[in-house]
Amino acid sequence: MSRRSRREYIRTQRARYRSASRAEKGRILDEGCKLFGMHRKSLTRALNRPVVRACRKAGHPKRYGAELLGPLRKICPAAEFICSKRLKAAMPVYVRFYERHHGPLDPQVRDDLLAASPSTLDRVLKPIRAKRKGLCGTRAVRRLEGQIPIRTHFRDVEGPGTLEVDTVAHGGGSSEGQFVWSFTLTDIWSGWTENRAIWHKSARQIVARLRDIEQRLSFDVVAVDSDNGGEFINHHLWRYFYNRAQRVHFTRSRPYHKNDQAHVEQKQWTHVRQLLGYERFEDRQLVEMIDDLYRNEWRALQNFILPNVRLTSKTRRGGRVVRRYTAPATPCDRLLASDNISDAEKEKLRRERDSLDPYELHKRIEAKLKAIFDRVRLTQKPATQKKRLKGARALRPKRSQKTPLQPSIAA
Repeated sequence: MSRRSRREYIRTQRARYRSASRAEKGRILDEGCKLFGMHRKSLTRALNRPVVRACRKAGHPKRYGAELLGPLRKICPAAEFICSKRLKAAMPVYVRFYERHHGPLDPQVRDDLLAASPSTLDRVLKPIRAKRKGLCGTRAVRRLEGQIPIRTHFRDVEGPGTLEVDTVAHGGGSSEGQFVWSFTLTDIWSGWTENRAIWHKSARQIVARLRDIEQRLSFDVVAVDSDNGGEFINHHLWRYFYNRAQRVHFTRSRPYHKNDQAHVEQKQWTHVRQLLGYERFEDRQLVEMIDDLYRNEWRALQNFILPNVRLTSKTRRGGRVVRRYTAPATPCDRLLASDNISDAEKEKLRRERDSLDPYELHKRIEAKLKAIFDRVRLTQKPATQKKRLKGARALRPKRSQKTPLQPSIAA
């Protein structure tokens, strides 16, 4: 018999057992042991155990139920599974476009989605979130190190134009041969981030991608900070920053101190690894496909739709560090609030933002990702498949990681 049947039997026999004579108790125990295969002492303890009434759970009754989970299952993938504090700020945009793509939304559910706190969203979304591990690596070089100063942090950044740059390897856990790399650039003040795909991170390609990104930025570049990799510490990039009328202040981080570049390192996770995972991309045609995704849909989603937060203070209280953040806002919103952006550039940003539909962006992103991973599946060598990074999901990342708040701008 099942455990439920055993509990029901014990519940019904408890009163009879307590009022029975010694001989009758023996017969009840014989019957129970025969039915359920229980030890005689165990059955005796169960029958003598007092009845415990189920108490009402302390605290406020639940206001939000499972009806929120259905819409959130459709909203969260379109919002790239951002953390709940950011999702709360972006919820009005996604609720506004929800019915156009997924049908009518109950008025009460709509109100609950807009009213739910970040903590409530965390509880509701807990079943559909997964954990992933990151991967990072770079090689240090010694060229030009004496001419490029070391910087450990940016303080008192009061406007856009101070950038951090870095690269991500798509080598599947191996640096053997040539493969695709992702180049990431992020503005510290606004959180505006641009990504590009390159082949084998040559210095000339880095300069070409920087020139392309600068032409699309709404602000002037004031300072750039990189790690000590050879793709950045070279004469090509040195001349690019210094041979101009308004010289760019070029600095580097300390070797083996990746937290010196906390802003861009965090973007490497939210903008690259969560999108493309840890697979090896060794087909050169993938550069154009990934770059097309980065330059268009991914750029629009991350900079115009998804909000992020900025760290404002850190206070040590005993053994704890209390961090305070700004209210979530999109990088576009921060640029529109800046006095360093011209009115013409602000009008361009507004027009581009108002033309975007987050659900359409998500559909196009998923379609392009499918094409990318279909191409990987067709071109990947058998030897590479055997070397696939342990723990990485094969051929398609599961982009459902809850993004934690970092001691930098959270993407």
